[in-house]
Amino acid sequence: MNSEKKVLVIGGSGFLGSHTADELTKNGFKVSILDKKPSKWKKENQEFFQGDFLNEDHLKEALKGISYVYHFGAVADIEESKLNPSKTLEHNILGTVKLLEILKDKKIERLMFASTIYVYSDYGSFYRVSKQATETIIEEYSREFDINFTLMRYGSLYGERSQDWNGIKKFITQVLDKEFILYKGNGKEMREYINVVDAAKISVKLLDKKYKNKALMITGNQLIKAQDLFELIFEILGKKLNVKYLKESNSSDHYGNTPYRYSPKSAKKIVPTEFVDLGQGLLNLIEEIKER
Repeated sequence: MNSEKKVLVIGGSGFLGSHTADELTKNGFKVSILDKKPSKWKKENQEFFQGDFLNEDHLKEALKGISYVYHFGAVADIEESKLNPSKTLEHNILGTVKLLEILKDKKIERLMFASTIYVYSDYGSFYRVSKQATETIIEEYSREFDINFTLMRYGSLYGERSQDWNGIKKFITQVLDKEFILYKGNGKEMREYINVVDAAKISVKLLDKKYKNKALMITGNQLIKAQDLFELIFEILGKKLNVKYLKESNSSDHYGNTPYRYSPKSAKKIVPTEFVDLGQGLLNLIEEIKER
């Protein structure tokens, strides 16, 4: 892996994209970011292109001299994807096709595609549909045009810089603002949370040649029930436990204990050997939310 090579991070102003850009820079890569919004976290030695990955001219300009592409650009909020399927499919599928059409003639070393563990399920609304379809399209472009890829299927991410709709951030914000959590489910739902910093580190390690044309599950090793997570959040904030469980079951758009309903390209599971402890990660996120 040549750390002198140049990497483009599409969606590098966002949650996972910005952390991955940081980790690439730490590892000596020359990092360029393509995003519609300027990055709040851009480093001085990172290059920034303000543009839309749906725009072919913007893509071609940002791709000059690039060896690796990390593609985080997408509609990633499941609720938004349900309300606006047309936008979701245009961004997540057609946007990636525009990128692949350019890459088939550029012969970059690898496309690192941000996917989700929802590809294993029939949950996740049009977000899941778009990721399943795009993975298949990438595989076919690889066969036809020799584009190397890595499919990065992320699990439940949390941490600093997260979007307002991020699960753990929503829980913390509810406690800070209302002193209770409103939750669709019974509290027994299980998640393997992974801190975004750990996910970014793994994302960079996947540039290793052994992960070429592979699919990887990127999850945490801190399995926790929703009700235990809530107790931890209230305890850290020094507030009395107050969770309002709605009668209806967990939202039909989200899985309960396991997402496995569907069999896409087989994947190995990868978890960090050293990782940010969930309690410490919650503290860091709480401090960020309070500062804002």
